[in-house]
Amino acid sequence: MVKRDKQIGIVETQYYTFAYPSSELELESGEKFGPITLAYETYGMLNRERSNAILILHALTGDAHAAGFHPGEKDPGWWDNMIGPGKAFDTEQYFVICSNFLGGCKGSTGPASINPVTGRPYGLQFPVITIKDMVTTQRHLIDYLGIQKLLAVIGGSMGGMQALQWVVSYPDRVGSVIPVATTANHSPQQIAFNEVGRQAIMADPNWNEGDYYGKDLPAKGLSVARMVGHITYMSDVSMSEKFGRKFKNIKQPFKFSPEFEVEGYLQYRGDNFIKRFDPNSYLYITKAIDYFDLSNGTGLREIFKRITAPFLIIAFKSDWLYPAYQSQEIARACKLVGIDAIYCELNSNYGHDAFLLEVNEQAHLIKYFLKRVAGSLEVIDEHNV
Repeated sequence: MVKRDKQIGIVETQYYTFAYPSSELELESGEKFGPITLAYETYGMLNRERSNAILILHALTGDAHAAGFHPGEKDPGWWDNMIGPGKAFDTEQYFVICSNFLGGCKGSTGPASINPVTGRPYGLQFPVITIKDMVTTQRHLIDYLGIQKLLAVIGGSMGGMQALQWVVSYPDRVGSVIPVATTANHSPQQIAFNEVGRQAIMADPNWNEGDYYGKDLPAKGLSVARMVGHITYMSDVSMSEKFGRKFKNIKQPFKFSPEFEVEGYLQYRGDNFIKRFDPNSYLYITKAIDYFDLSNGTGLREIFKRITAPFLIIAFKSDWLYPAYQSQEIARACKLVGIDAIYCELNSNYGHDAFLLEVNEQAHLIKYFLKRVAGSLEVIDEHNV
């Protein structure tokens, strides 16, 4: 048995660039595109049978850094409270993978990447992409890692959409699915919120039809887009508890500067977001989730007929961005075709952000579910590769 540290500790992002026979991937739109690089991180060790791998899929503005610490940084990965020794995704038992998806701006090929034809960032020359395209590229990464079948795929929000697409696209390569706070397709209201964000970016004079690289960023537009998005991530209760109607310590009230604490908080969130995210990526990714329709008009029941993998579906009562009824629709479709599905609706005041913040109940559910799945797939705790 290989000795393992009790903490994940320092991790480094890895990169995989893959080329097809023609150096291009055919996207769902029919357009060919490549080469493609994916940034990814791994935690834990792959067992001899390569049967203990779990793929974690991040949300809209996340990245491959899901756990541990990058050298010189003090903040851990975005799901560090769920990934590690003894945690929900126990790295003493499982090999956990997280990749930044196609179209992102945190190491994977996206609009800010250099177009090898022009030598300049793609900008709006980047092709239209879909959730299915993202999953296709992830499948090539899993192939590269030598994994034939994943023990589980899991994601919250947009990550949940990818998890659902994984099991639909590759039912024989997924042992179980854990979609959290997600949907099988976007409602008109969800599309509407994304469109407001996109319009805010494109209305910024610095956007310049997406050609702003090396120039001033459309910072105001991206900041407003983030502010709108962040409102939907919280709940009325969580906002009331966090801010109430409290004023900031201001000397001149009744001005149009941020007077309420909630105003200052939103501006702080928006200003920080522009330091780490590419505006064009935001446009492309929000469009991808708006396009997402798992059933493609045929109905979930028909799409799920080929699936045998068990589901653990988690929703939150206060989530009004991806309300529980959308998770219930997924659970209902599973039951109608005989899929072994567990549906859990958790109490939380955090709104959509609950999937990142509510650790204890989620961890309990996920630990139990994975043990059950691992038992049925006969995964053994042997980490010598």
